[in-house]
Formats: sequence, structure tokens, C-alpha cells
Amino acid sequence: MVPWPGYPLYSAFIDKLGAYQIGYYLDEDRNWGIDVAELQRALSEAKGNSVPRLLCVINPGNPTGQVLSMENMKEAIRFAHDHRLVILADEVYQENVYFGTEFHSFKKVVSTMEPPYCNTELVSIHSASKGCVGECGLRGGYIELVNFEPIVYEAVMNLYSTKDGSTTGQIAMDVVVNPPTPGEPSYERFMQEKMAIFVSHEKRAELFTQLFNSVEGIQCPRTTGALYAFPRVFIPERAVAEAQKLGMEPDAFYCLRLLEETGFFVVPGSAFGQRQGRYHFRTTILPPMDVLRELVARFRVFHVTFLEQWK
Repeated sequence: MVPWPGYPLYSAFIDKLGAYQIGYYLDEDRNWGIDVAELQRALSEAKGNSVPRLLCVINPGNPTGQVLSMENMKEAIRFAHDHRLVILADEVYQENVYFGTEFHSFKKVVSTMEPPYCNTELVSIHSASKGCVGECGLRGGYIELVNFEPIVYEAVMNLYSTKDGSTTGQIAMDVVVNPPTPGEPSYERFMQEKMAIFVSHEKRAELFTQLFNSVEGIQCPRTTGALYAFPRVFIPERAVAEAQKLGMEPDAFYCLRLLEETGFFVVPGSAFGQRQGRYHFRTTILPPMDVLRELVARFRVFHVTFLEQWK
């Protein structure tokens, strides 16, 4: 089971492995939270075609830029345990949280729950590609298995003993899990640089939210986690009809026009999965502040013209 909107690579791997994808929609009206009723709907509809094995959760969310509450995580854990599903917790953006939002790992939440839910099988994922390290090119990451039988740990260790990552990737992960500690020579500088990065991310997230929400026909929730804004765009019916005539998703049609007319590249929400009739796009919050203002200014001119053309 994979979230929609969600990271497209999961869908690609499922297809490559010949497995069956069960998409469940996140609840946009509840800050892209997990809706247990929606999980149940997706699971029930899939049982005639597959034997569901795994529930994938991305927290903080990609592309949604939101962070799950502890209570919502407990709901997902209860659902997974009751239906004998392994939880795959993609937590690679766990350091990228803003505005006082608290990140809770699934491992922590599982460990604090009452039996039998404290025994839920869990696989957690982390990476050197995000956080304040941001070393995507080094391809470093890890998984942690919780509550599995010893034979599973043995099988995973055998797998990784023949498919180790690169040396540089492993060094990067050592830096991620063993950062400087108080009293060490580099600690103060490390903390200064780390906080400067996150304060900068927070300022950009806030500016993106303010600027997008000042544009007619755009709704942009505040980014509280990860590195993305995921605004909803209200596309006129005539533009929707034109996109369908061209064999395109309406938001892909919109994003292509945006690219051609402004050079502003964003990813349409349809690439991540979304409910019928709702349209979005994903953009990173990483551009420098002056570039960000210029991008949104160009976007505003484009969007107003687009609405006028297709109203």
C-alpha cells in the first residue's frame, strides 16, 4: 500500500518487481494525514487481486511537505497490525521540520503503544541525501528492522553482505548518525551551520506559502516538513477540456505552459497520485530568497494570464 500523493519511485519498483500496487489517498483537508477509512477502502478493493503485505508511509511527506501527528501514526500502526501488514516508514526528511513541528519516528511510537501494537513489524528508512547533510550523490542510507523474527534479520544481512553501498556513502551515513557532540572541537560550528540551514529553509517555506496564497486560484498549505511546497491549483474547465483533448492530465498541461512561458519548472501533482478533479504541483523551497521572489512574481503573471485565457 503506497500513499497518493507519494514518491513515484515506490510505484516504479512495484511495477519492476511485478507486485500489485494499492494506492491510498492522503486526506488533503486534514493536512495530508492518513485516513483509516480510506486505508480500509483501498485494502478491501485490492484483496480480490492481491494478498496485501505492506503499508508504506512517508513522513515527513514527499511531495506534500507535511508531518504526521503522533495520534495519526498510532491509527496507522493499529490498522497495519490488525491487518497483518509490515509498516515501511520512509523517514528520510526527519531532520527537515519547521515552525516548532515535532517529528516522531514510527519506532518510537510503536515502542510506546500497548500490546499487541508494540509488536508491529516495522522497517524504517533514513538517508544521507536529506537533512543538513544533503549528499544525494553519495548514495548513502540505511534501514532498521523492528519486531521481526531472527530469520528475517539473517536474510537481510545476507542480502546486504553481497550488495554493500559505496564506501563514501557509508562514510556519509556515519556522519549522519554520529554528529559532533557537546565538548568536541567542531560541535559549536556544526550547530551554527545546521541551525542556519534550517532557519533559512523555514524562512523560504513561509515566504513560499505567503506568496502562493496571495495568488487567485492557488491554495498552498504551510510546509512543515521536507523540502517542498505542494499547492493546489484551480484550473478552469476550458483548460481541463483542452488538456483532455491533447491526451494530457490538466495539471501537466498547466505545468508545461508554465515552463514554456516562464522557465519555472515544477512537477504536476498527477505524477504523484491525487484525487480525481483535484490538481496540484510540487516545487522545492530551496531557491535563494531573491530568486524565490522573482519566481513567484513570474508565476503570478503567468497564472493570472492563464486564468484570463481559459475562463
